[in-house]
Amino acid sequence: MSAKPSIVKGTRDFLPLTMVKRNYIFSTIKNVFEKFGFLPIETPSMEKTETLMGKYGEEGDRLIFRVLNSGDTLKKADTKAFEEENLVRFANSLSEKALRYDLTVPFARYVVQNQNELSFPFKRFQIQPVWRADRPQKGRYREFYQCDADVVGSDSLIYEIELIQIFDEVLSKLGLTDFTIKINNRKILSGIAEVCGESEKLVPITVAIDKLDKIGKEGVVKELVERGISQEAITKIDPLFDLSGNNDEKIKQLEAYLAESEVGLKGIDELKFVLNRIKSLGLDKAKLELEVTLARGLNYYTGAIFEVAANNVKIGSICGGGRYDDLTALFGLKDMSGVGISFGADRIYDVMTELDLFPTELMAATQYLFINFGEKEQDACLNLAKQIRDKNVSCEVYPEAKSMKKQMKYANDRGFPYVILIGDNEMNNDSITLKNMVSGDQDTMSTSEFINQL
Repeated sequence: MSAKPSIVKGTRDFLPLTMVKRNYIFSTIKNVFEKFGFLPIETPSMEKTETLMGKYGEEGDRLIFRVLNSGDTLKKADTKAFEEENLVRFANSLSEKALRYDLTVPFARYVVQNQNELSFPFKRFQIQPVWRADRPQKGRYREFYQCDADVVGSDSLIYEIELIQIFDEVLSKLGLTDFTIKINNRKILSGIAEVCGESEKLVPITVAIDKLDKIGKEGVVKELVERGISQEAITKIDPLFDLSGNNDEKIKQLEAYLAESEVGLKGIDELKFVLNRIKSLGLDKAKLELEVTLARGLNYYTGAIFEVAANNVKIGSICGGGRYDDLTALFGLKDMSGVGISFGADRIYDVMTELDLFPTELMAATQYLFINFGEKEQDACLNLAKQIRDKNVSCEVYPEAKSMKKQMKYANDRGFPYVILIGDNEMNNDSITLKNMVSGDQDTMSTSEFINQL
């Protein structure tokens, strides 16, 4: 007996109704991106391993899915490296390709490779799947979609303001009414490390404090110790865990804390500009909150950092992003500042499902089902179906003259709002009978009257 088929953990099949809902999310995001002047691009699912490695920090590198070399290229594996227990070199000799971890690093490679064909500032959006070798759990998948918007070629803070507005507009249009956009600045984190006398350990500090909401203060302190941060530095960091008040009050506390750090004060100035401009412009549903422990753990961020969470659902962040002044320099193109955001479509889907936010009309992807009474009636249905589709309205003809009970069950299972019946009487009178599947009401009208009201 053959084994029951299954899929890889952390991946999913999507049934038609699920796809309708997912496409609703994608189209909402896409429409807002386009409204702000972003242009669509796509990049390959696979990148060269060297393109991806070393761009996401130590933890990120471990989650990159490598693609095993095939055919004769496997013969080139560095077996000597294996014998010498140099597993990194051995792994690199086995795999020259990897599935993309996110859309940002491939985008940086894209910009460098196509720089002569692009006009800067270049605003792009990209909606494609990414892969991470993570432990599957609620809201965390190994294959999932990201919906990114990025601008490269300008260091203007106007783009931080636009991206915050995009967060607000997209999530508001999707029906979320209680969500928080958290904001910080990597320069502030650099200033904190400088004030603590641990400038050279910025990355381990940011990786640790970024976990505050997951492992708590004690867990962060423990990790800082494990990462070699001195007790004196930890003592200086401690007040930041309890920073309170509104954004203006937090800014004042940070200005005092970072008074001796030039880079830290520059980060505060950038934050003040963005916060003050957003305050004057206003947001629809979002709350904008300064969170000094927000770090996002990715090495390429250099300025603003964003993270968005739905306040009434325990699922982690649903969006994120930040500024990355030096990313394209990794591929040989310097002085190309960039800033971008990413919507986690899968987590947004889970949030909307839990909160029952999908419009009920989405369930009816097709509007009309023709009941099939026989060959003669079927021809009439096909003729009318063409006229309906010419009006850009969706419809379907049941393929066989099965029992009425079976055809109506199909209509209910598929969620058709209306069923059209064309029998002998309707054919003789050039009419149809229209049944409302929600109310159960039936109405007979001429074919021309029906077509005109579409």
